[in-house]
Amino acid sequence: MKSTSLIKFLSRLRELNIQFSVHEERLRCKAPQGVLTPVLHKEIAERKIEIIEFLQQIGQVSNTTHSQIQAIPRDKNLPLSFNQERLWFIDQLEGSKAPYIESVALKITGNLNVLVLEKALSSIVQRHEVLRTSFQAENGKSVQVIDPDATININLVDLQQLETTQQETQVIEQAQHEATTPFDLENAPLIRCSLLQLSTEEYVLLLTMHHIISDGWSMGVLIKEISSLYQAFIQGKVSPLTQLPIQYADFAVWQRQYLSGELIENQLDYWKQQLNGVPDLLQLPIDFPRPSVQTYQGRTQSFSLNTDLTTKLQAISQESGTTLFMTLYAAFSTLLYRYSGQSDIVVGSPIANRNRSEIEGLIGFFVNTLVLRTQFENNPSFQELLTQVRETTLKAYEHQDVSFEQVVETLQPKRSLSHSPLFQVMFVLQNAPMDGVELPDVTLSQLEQETTVSKFDLTLSMTETDQGLVGEWEYNTDLFDSQTIERMVAHFQNLLESIVENPSQKVDSLTLLSDLERRQLLVEWNDTTTDYPKNKCIHQLFEEQVEKTPQAVAVVFEDEQLTYEQLNQRANQLAHHLQSLGVKPEVLVGICVERSIEMVVGLLGILKAGGAYVPLDPNYPQERLSYMLSDSGVGVLLTQKSLLEFLPENNARVVCLDSNEIEQYSQENIDAQVSPDNLAYVIYTSGSTGTPKGVAIEHQSPVALCYWAKQT
Repeated sequence: MKSTSLIKFLSRLRELNIQFSVHEERLRCKAPQGVLTPVLHKEIAERKIEIIEFLQQIGQVSNTTHSQIQAIPRDKNLPLSFNQERLWFIDQLEGSKAPYIESVALKITGNLNVLVLEKALSSIVQRHEVLRTSFQAENGKSVQVIDPDATININLVDLQQLETTQQETQVIEQAQHEATTPFDLENAPLIRCSLLQLSTEEYVLLLTMHHIISDGWSMGVLIKEISSLYQAFIQGKVSPLTQLPIQYADFAVWQRQYLSGELIENQLDYWKQQLNGVPDLLQLPIDFPRPSVQTYQGRTQSFSLNTDLTTKLQAISQESGTTLFMTLYAAFSTLLYRYSGQSDIVVGSPIANRNRSEIEGLIGFFVNTLVLRTQFENNPSFQELLTQVRETTLKAYEHQDVSFEQVVETLQPKRSLSHSPLFQVMFVLQNAPMDGVELPDVTLSQLEQETTVSKFDLTLSMTETDQGLVGEWEYNTDLFDSQTIERMVAHFQNLLESIVENPSQKVDSLTLLSDLERRQLLVEWNDTTTDYPKNKCIHQLFEEQVEKTPQAVAVVFEDEQLTYEQLNQRANQLAHHLQSLGVKPEVLVGICVERSIEMVVGLLGILKAGGAYVPLDPNYPQERLSYMLSDSGVGVLLTQKSLLEFLPENNARVVCLDSNEIEQYSQENIDAQVSPDNLAYVIYTSGSTGTPKGVAIEHQSPVALCYWAKQT
């Protein structure tokens, strides 16, 4: 076949496969709970005929093209798959901090033969080359190196002498240790196994693999093969598993050949158009300052939805022509929209990417991440949102072949060590958890693990069970407090209840708050009548406190602290300096600093000089900072030396709070002739519904707030 004919053939075959996949997904959307009826099965079968007839027309040509995954010789360097390459780069950059470890804990009850179990595991390591693969650097790139002799030994830990509570503690600690202990990618195997013996007939099996050689599906393959091999070996039989036609390394080579040329260009063109202009960061209300470098510290919060609510969500999915995944994802996106105030919500979601029969039984890193974008402009109804989500999701399925790593490389988003690119929140809908696996005289069941790792700011994972939907919020503890997540979980459940009650409601009208929260917000917190001094400004209240407790600690940041007297003196020096630059009542002064002692000094100094401050977060995008500086017209900008190179161009007089020029000014209080009806600060809205707008606040407002807060 000529190359031009081959290209046309591949293009047509690809087109037919996409049409069939999307058509099948649309039919599942219409089916009750996603279960296909005989009539729908017939319709799908009819669509397959067109593909079969086309294949018959060209005979066996497809067997000779690079679209079929074939075993390749092992006499040359073996490249990494696109997925593996990204994890290898992350490992080179972050080392032991990288959170890419897959682990599972299995409770084993019965008469376990440990030697047979170890033999079964060793056979699986020999069966799957990827479990014997290490990753070596050559000329700045990594290659796969398969060790023919690598094997696995079970680390047996005897806990039989401990009390029950001590055993439970040890199991938790051992599981967390296994799930967080890094692998050395240059040394195979990248799998380990520990067996904790609690009694003569009770064990906990901890299986751990690096994500570069495995994924969630792979864990299922591993458990299934352990079951098959254990049953055979315990009876003295040989392995019942058929030989694998290909290995993961063959897939990696095929992927690089297949995802090239016109195919990859078309797929990337879609993602470039779909993700054009996405926000750099989802601005959720966080409890702590975002660290400059991710630490991946995490925790989980579990919840469940009863069968009644689950059934109603399934019914809405059926009526609207969506899947349960789409309905739950739309609801989750709505929650993020309501929490952040941003109308452009971007969420990541994993897809198994096992769309070829040759790779279904392989252990390896196949899972891909789709970037789903949802728009909330014009306050759509939830039903309208479902229509948008359905089309977006189906289009993403059509273009799932291109890896997330290639999408990131093509789009070149603004990179930061403080958060992941393109999205920071993940949504997952999983199949039912692994049921108990029956072996001769042994029962295996999955044991829930408490994670201490969070790859993203927030991940919502939901699972369908016979008792209804269960969910788990994995969150970054550097950003969120546990109480915040508890409220978020409750708000999500309230939101789902509101959706099933009336899905035609506008998303802004859907209920998040409980009755108690609503009363607290509308009644209790609105009861703000209070007596307060009408003739004082906020900085004057601070000066009164300085007179009362000059040596008391006023502010603490990390290992630095200032007393009220020290803070007052430094703020006075800054205030005198600002006045020399023309700062007086109604004059706006920008302040762009990291969280620090200097931030508090800067705010007080501006107020004492009579000016009003305009807070500018250095983590904001350059475009937003530039707009705020221009729109506010600040004449003076307070900052720090370390931030100078990151500031956008502006016409303001820049003053560095960590410079020596301020120290020459007087430490005495200053009379700025400012009154309670003068401006104290101007704060800008998020701009999620348009251009950010500055909101001007006078001194009398924070003074009243302080006195009200003291009385509540």
